[in-house]
Order: sequence, then C-alpha cells, then structure tokens
Amino acid sequence: MNEKTGAVFSIARDNQPVAGCTISKEVYAGGQDYISYFSLAQETDISAEIYGYHKLLILHEGSMEVYTDKQIWTLNEGEAVLTPTDIPVGMRTGTKAIYTEISIRRNTMNNAVKAGEVFKLAELIPYQDGKIINMDFAHNEKMKFVIMSFDEGTGLAEHAAPGEALIFALDGKGVIGYEGKAYPIQAGENFKFAAGGKHWVKADSRFKMALLMILEG
Repeated sequence: MNEKTGAVFSIARDNQPVAGCTISKEVYAGGQDYISYFSLAQETDISAEIYGYHKLLILHEGSMEVYTDKQIWTLNEGEAVLTPTDIPVGMRTGTKAIYTEISIRRNTMNNAVKAGEVFKLAELIPYQDGKIINMDFAHNEKMKFVIMSFDEGTGLAEHAAPGEALIFALDGKGVIGYEGKAYPIQAGENFKFAAGGKHWVKADSRFKMALLMILEG
C-alpha cells in the first residue's frame, strides 16, 4: 500500500486539489482490486463510465455529486455512497472534493448498506456502554473493510495485523499504539499499519474508526 506507515496523517490535508484539475493517486492495486484517492478542483468532473462492480466513495472534504443519467446523489463531508453497477456513473463538484475510492467486488457485503444510498460510516453502528462493537462492512479474499465503535476507556490489546491496514478515524478521539509508540488520533485523520506490525487501540473518549485491511502478501 503506497502510504506512510507508523504516522498519523490526513488524506484530505495531503491531497488538496489543483485549480482546474482532477488528480488521482493509486495507493493499492492487487489484481482487480484497488484503493485510490481523488482530488477534484472547483467546477471539475469525472465523466460517467460503466463498471461491473461497486465502488465505495468516502468523501473527506468538500462536496460533490455522484450522478447517472437518471439520478443524482449529493455527498457532503463524512458521507459515502456505494455506486450502482452496469450503468454510467460520474462524479462532479462545484466547490472541491477529496475522496477515497475503493473497489468492492467478489465480496460479501453487509445488508445494512445498499447501492445508491448516501450514508455516513460513523452512523452505521452505535455506541454501547463498556463495549466495543464491530461491523464487517465488506470482504473478499484480498480485502476486508470493518467499522468499529469503542466506548470511552475500552480498547484492543496489542496484536499483529495479518496484512497492511489503513485506519479511518470517524468520530471522537483515540490512541493508536504502534511498534512501541503511542499516536493520538481524532476524527478525520488516518493511520497505516504494516503487515505484521504490532499495534493496540485505546479510546480516550467514545471513538469510532474504519479499518481497511489488505489480505495478501
């Protein structure tokens, strides 16, 4: 995965648009699976194209329209959409838009998410007193996407990830322990583990995060 390891960073801050341009950065490609960041400047667009698989679009900053010839979905900061398949789908913005695009194919998808519905990842699962809640959003043989909520004071003991993993902090504040160091993280920030990297999670306050793991060497 083409991203910094062992440091808190922000996809939005690190991928600001360039006037009049659209920019893409591929951070993972494994066969037909991919993860990319996109930056769309004011009044730019990506023309509608047909794909035979879903794309999960997570908007980090700005706003944009995801459109077909019959429907338009408006995404604001923190919102996401799973695109429909086999019809032309495009993206455009009147202001600016910075988002992550993840291919979702050959997968098991959670029934709580429907294609063509705008939602917030942070609102898919609740908090519960004294508990950690885990939702398997989608997975296939190469990738797994999980959403977790932590009540204040809860956490995960140190363990090693079987593959590279990208964290999206969605709500509240937490601490990521990685290879002997502690990294405070809050909503809107990101963190990457290397495969086999020892890490732990502690919730300073109520904390939600998504974890995207690559399940291959």
